[in-house]
Amino acid sequence: MNRKQKLTLARILTAAVLAVAVHFSPLEGWGRLAAYLVPYFLIGYDVLRQAALGIWHREIFDENFLMAIATVGALALGQVEEGVEVMLFYQVGELFQSYAVGKSRRSIAALMDIRPDAANVERDGGILVLDPDEVQPGDVIVVRPGERVPLDGTVIEGVSSLNTGALTGESLPRDAAPGDEVISGCINLSGVLRVRVTKPFEESTVSRILELVENSSLKKSRAENFITRFARYYTPAVCAGAALLAVVPPLFLGDWSVWVSRALTFLVISCPCALVISIPLSFFGGIGGASRAGILVKGGNYLEALASAKTVVFDKTGTLTKGVFSVTAVAPASGWQPGELLELAALAESYSNHPISRSLREAAGGQLSLSRAADAQELAGNGVVAQVDGKEVAAGNARLMEKLGIPFTENSRPGTVVYVAVERRFAGSIVISDELKPTSASAVRGLQAQGVRTVLLTGDNDAAAHAAGEALGIDEVHSGLLPTDKVERMEQLLAQKPPKSTLAFAGDGINDAPVLSRADIGIAMGAMGSDAAIEAADIVLMDDDPRKISLAMRIARKCLRIVRENIVFALGVKGVCLLLGALGAAGMQAAIFADVGVMVLAVLNAIRTLRVPREPARPQAGALPENA
Repeated sequence: MNRKQKLTLARILTAAVLAVAVHFSPLEGWGRLAAYLVPYFLIGYDVLRQAALGIWHREIFDENFLMAIATVGALALGQVEEGVEVMLFYQVGELFQSYAVGKSRRSIAALMDIRPDAANVERDGGILVLDPDEVQPGDVIVVRPGERVPLDGTVIEGVSSLNTGALTGESLPRDAAPGDEVISGCINLSGVLRVRVTKPFEESTVSRILELVENSSLKKSRAENFITRFARYYTPAVCAGAALLAVVPPLFLGDWSVWVSRALTFLVISCPCALVISIPLSFFGGIGGASRAGILVKGGNYLEALASAKTVVFDKTGTLTKGVFSVTAVAPASGWQPGELLELAALAESYSNHPISRSLREAAGGQLSLSRAADAQELAGNGVVAQVDGKEVAAGNARLMEKLGIPFTENSRPGTVVYVAVERRFAGSIVISDELKPTSASAVRGLQAQGVRTVLLTGDNDAAAHAAGEALGIDEVHSGLLPTDKVERMEQLLAQKPPKSTLAFAGDGINDAPVLSRADIGIAMGAMGSDAAIEAADIVLMDDDPRKISLAMRIARKCLRIVRENIVFALGVKGVCLLLGALGAAGMQAAIFADVGVMVLAVLNAIRTLRVPREPARPQAGALPENA
């Protein structure tokens, strides 16, 4: 508990002891009333003050106003003991609510602790300690064991292990060596690292994550917006109802004190704080719990949408596969050697940063002279045409060969096939495969177990796509798609989705931005927090584990289930108690339960969203085929 909560608890206990003492004292009449005013003002002075300020600022209708009117009215009618009880139990409920919100905020604060305090920058042969905001790209920083990596960069010297748990939710450390990328927010566990900074702090991973989490509360769900609108009209309506209950029946039936007492009970029962507090708290807790698991949700609206998802569409490369390509077969045409074919393809692709291009260069081996290649022209979705040693070399898919009018021999092996032609004559083909992630199959099974249909959209050929789909158990596979084809196919899938359901697309957040934006919910493999992923998606998986999609859906569905439980419970109990209060069948004790009791129970139910559902056990290594 914080200092304010401890002070509130002390006030509650002191007021309760004083109230009990007065109850058993021999005091009568005005003396008894005056004695009860001590615990009343001790426990209720802040509520009365907030009610007065609300009236002064013309923001009258809130729970403080309702509590003040009800309890002051009870005192005026001589129901002093009931008035103290209402205020006392109201403060107990507020303490529970404060503790629950604090617990959820501490969950978010644990993520906020990833912000580094300082950076050790190499300057003029020494080490200068600077604020991360003052460090520029190109500077070299030193990260010692036990320190947090302050900025994104590349390791230039040193070997160590990094704790990425605050970002990804993973307990296993990641190794870092020269040439590896490191991101801000990780903790260096062992060796000293020298890191060359690649991004300013405002564009770093830690800065983007903190901004994302801090702004998540601004994007409210439909349930939260409903409760906000509901409270705006509900509170004035029940105040008017209470006023009518106090005035109209006595005009015909007499006995003003009875009807005024019923009206005050009606006011206490009607307080909407159970809904106003518990619903936002449920979404806040759901987002906080997901953040601890390495799942960043940009707002309650996306959590609500994910709970309704009945279709999840996957990109293949980098989402279900590791995105690390390797050459698995070389099939040269007559007159060409395998090494010669690889070298030509690697030189033609030498100016491209595409993963397939990198894999060709690695397979070719040795030092390729980039001066041998010139006039490279990349044809999006098809391949590359370049001048290599003065000859035209085309390297790409079957569509490129057809576009250039080059007869070729089709290669039907599973994998991505690169066809190569020299001077418009077919020279052979190269098969490149991408290894499936070890968690991809369990990710698909986890979604299907929740009644979700899975679809694969990929630019790979039919053989590679269907081999991956079969290995993973995906329901529907669409292959050979260009980026524009993926958007068109997405439109068709959106038209086919069940009524009142949503569709989620999971991609790497770099090449799939148009499809991520078009889907109801875009889920990005964060690539440890890549800018493109965070910008394009509604939900970001910080450790690139597709299994987290199933976990995120379980968190979302649990959150929505708790929200619905609280709405039905709160409105149901209040409706019954309001009717009983108006008829005189429920007194102040029932009013206390209908207000404070319902609020406490709803808040306790809401904080269950902080608990992350258990993930399925990890599959054993080697459980999936090596390549697909």
